[in-house]
Amino acid sequence: METRKPLIIIAGPTASGKTALSVELAGRIGGEVISADSMQVYRYMDVGSAKVTPEETCGIPHHLIDVLEPTEDFNVVTFQKMAKKAMQEIWDRGHIPIICGGTGFYVQALVRDIDFTETEEDSRLREELEQRAKREGAEAIHRELAAVDPESAKAIHPNNVKRMIRAIEFYRQTGMTISEHNRRERERKSPYRCFYYVLNMDRAVLYDRINRRVDLMMRQGLLEETRKLRDMGCLRSSTAMQGLGYKEMMSFLAGECTLEEAVDDIKENTRHFAKRQLTWFRREQDVRWIWLPDYPEGAPAIAEMIAREIGGSKEKQE
Repeated sequence: METRKPLIIIAGPTASGKTALSVELAGRIGGEVISADSMQVYRYMDVGSAKVTPEETCGIPHHLIDVLEPTEDFNVVTFQKMAKKAMQEIWDRGHIPIICGGTGFYVQALVRDIDFTETEEDSRLREELEQRAKREGAEAIHRELAAVDPESAKAIHPNNVKRMIRAIEFYRQTGMTISEHNRRERERKSPYRCFYYVLNMDRAVLYDRINRRVDLMMRQGLLEETRKLRDMGCLRSSTAMQGLGYKEMMSFLAGECTLEEAVDDIKENTRHFAKRQLTWFRREQDVRWIWLPDYPEGAPAIAEMIAREIGGSKEKQE
């Protein structure tokens, strides 16, 4: 007898229609949506994150949206804790959680319940490495990481001092590289009864949708939204300002490029991001790919198919 709790994942590249499908499906099966998006978690970042509007939710409860200030940090560990809490609350209400998002690592961390071991911080070591980075540059930290954990050194950007220091610290404290730890965690089986769907379509069509979405964001006020965030005290180095759209607008506001160049950069960077998203999901196990051209009726037809597959179809709620 199956005792694992049900968990539905609606994933895919940006601009593929995940939000509309998750809402449609939730209405059919008695579900609630949990956002697996690293930007929608922030308040005041509506346009650039393509955040679901109150009208678009159709009354379906949404979680992990508008819960942090844009000056706060947000990472996969924080996401996992918040999402697991929301999942339990949804199950307690007799509903089914639907994870909706394109941040592949966040989805993986949740589906496989990855253990992000929190070793006790060695503040002296951390301070020593931070001071060294200031004196000798990030390259020195990258060389030290490469000496003990070449795999992490390749995976972590050479300018991401915080992550490099964390990897070195993990190795010093545990004797195991963080890359090996993460590899073992990725091999874990899911404790949930997962129904994992990834949306896909012709690459040219996807890229056209991305370009049109960026144009729409500009008409909706992405530049003005970014300017307000900057005036609120959001620094270019903050987690929130690393999001697609915001970092390019910040470059324009800093006088580093024209507005036209910034918009072109958003489109190009978003297309590259979508390609990386698809590459990530292709590596995942037990994924059901949904080829959108096979469903010309759109979200309602896909939602009905999924509802039948999971055995939870019911009359759509009024």
